[in-house]
Amino acid sequence: MNPIPIYEQERIDDLLTHDLHIIQSDEVFSFSMDAVLLARFAPVPKYGRVLDLCTGNGVIPLLLSTRTKAEIEGIEIQPRLADMARRSVEMNGLTDRIRIHEGDLRDLVKVTGHGAYDAITVNPPYMPMTAGETKLNTHQAIARHEIHCSLEDVASAAMRLVRPGGKVSMVHKPQRLGEIMTLLRQYRLEPKVIRFVHPRAGAEANMVLVEALRDGKPDVRVLPPLIVYNENGEYCEEIMNIYYGPKEGRA
Repeated sequence: MNPIPIYEQERIDDLLTHDLHIIQSDEVFSFSMDAVLLARFAPVPKYGRVLDLCTGNGVIPLLLSTRTKAEIEGIEIQPRLADMARRSVEMNGLTDRIRIHEGDLRDLVKVTGHGAYDAITVNPPYMPMTAGETKLNTHQAIARHEIHCSLEDVASAAMRLVRPGGKVSMVHKPQRLGEIMTLLRQYRLEPKVIRFVHPRAGAEANMVLVEALRDGKPDVRVLPPLIVYNENGEYCEEIMNIYYGPKEGRA
């Protein structure tokens, strides 16, 4: 078997407690906590088909592979990131379970057909085009700003790709929750579960996790807040469990 190529400015990182590794690059993309929390929050079927939109370097499909035996796919519009994701999948010996598409999420339904997936996850660009961090390079700008897909594009694509009764899970910024709720409902994705993530107790939420049901009835639950850091500046126990597993199993 040929070795997996690792290019300039890339590195291989361990992926949390699992015996998995991922190709990363600060120049292009490195995953952050929002992806990890979404991969744990999202309900996924034991079998079937799962899709990750805006997959980046493939971190969410890799993490989901530890929770389900379903076929997992990801779609990423940036060729360099899609290539990194494919190489990470190959490096972990998961090519029989994870497939990475390179392309526009708005066009994927032309390949798969409507309702092809049982569950969808998405960690989309957070910032609308009007908000500008002009110093970002092209790769970072596309990952953070709605250059190639808007929030409405994500909701529309998810509605077409997930089956009736299937679930769509998203992580985003709380400041856009009103827009998220409106667009999900506009595209027949009924919000069912919401959880806010706070950097510390007493601080405003800086992330929100949302689970929606295709063609579901109105009935939303708000889970207890997820607090990241305790008063000592260390991860709270729930975050430790998500990252490193139960205390008794930690090295």
